[in-house]
Amino acid sequence: MKIGNITLDAHAALAPMAGVADRAFRRLCRGYGAAFTVSEMVSSKGLSYGDRKSGELMVLDDEERPSAVQLFGNEPDTMARAAELAMSASPDWLDINMGCPAPKIAGNGSGSALLRDPALCGRLVEAAVKAVDVPVTAKIRLGYAADQKNAVEVALACEAAGAAAVTVHGRTRDQMYAPPVDIAGIRAVKAALHIPVIANGDVVDARSAAHMLEETGADLLMVGRGALGAPWVFAEIEAYLNEGRLLPPPPIAVRMSVLYRQIAMAAEWKGERVALREARKHTAWYLKGWRGAAAWRAEASSLTTLSDLADLCERVIRANEKGDLSDA
Repeated sequence: MKIGNITLDAHAALAPMAGVADRAFRRLCRGYGAAFTVSEMVSSKGLSYGDRKSGELMVLDDEERPSAVQLFGNEPDTMARAAELAMSASPDWLDINMGCPAPKIAGNGSGSALLRDPALCGRLVEAAVKAVDVPVTAKIRLGYAADQKNAVEVALACEAAGAAAVTVHGRTRDQMYAPPVDIAGIRAVKAALHIPVIANGDVVDARSAAHMLEETGADLLMVGRGALGAPWVFAEIEAYLNEGRLLPPPPIAVRMSVLYRQIAMAAEWKGERVALREARKHTAWYLKGWRGAAAWRAEASSLTTLSDLADLCERVIRANEKGDLSDA
């Protein structure tokens, strides 16, 4: 698959996830074989107004490329200006968020609220396409509500406006992240478009990845929550799709080593205090599914320093060696 003239070397990419898929996590996932990464979403309005945090969210490392900056907003002129400013990060392409269901985003007319106005979706894409020389893509959902499923119409508007690819999360806005993804809805978008379609939703391991590709005919997959605490899921997907091999899950010692490396990188860029506050949820994800891990997850809620994290990781490994912690 290509986005513009960029050839992607794998079957699954890391989804943009606000507050989760930061530079450290993106670098890890790309190292494990993710086809590409996308920044946390950046406010087009904030970027246009010179907001410092918006600029920081756009920083992309060479180790995570190919990578895109994702913008959100609902004003074509502001989107065009933000697209121009985003080029300071040298993204391989730009992505426009039309799927975020969070009330603070959709409630302001951005994200998934855009799905109620396919023509506006097209104008936003067109504005960005005209403003920059890199490809522009869009990430959408099946619709705003169960009785408003219009993903095909929205995707066609984006394609007509010059989008290089469309990612489809197989749920409506009101479904948030449940129930199970609507594979038929994604398949309908793929059948209607001439540009590449990326399938998103409920891809959590190698078998679910293969099922999604087979059932939708999508050109690529996007993995979001399935990668949390498991950046190696991309290596597992590639091994299965390319060779039919099911890789064994990594042992707890490897999991703890990867966790510590991730948070140490994050601390280098955003400071130890912020990184360790965020490490609390990541530690819980890395321990998910392990019998006897409840106490360790509870303890992770009070992490404040890298030394605290290193100590916890070492004690978790010892607990596993003693048989007090086991793979469920």
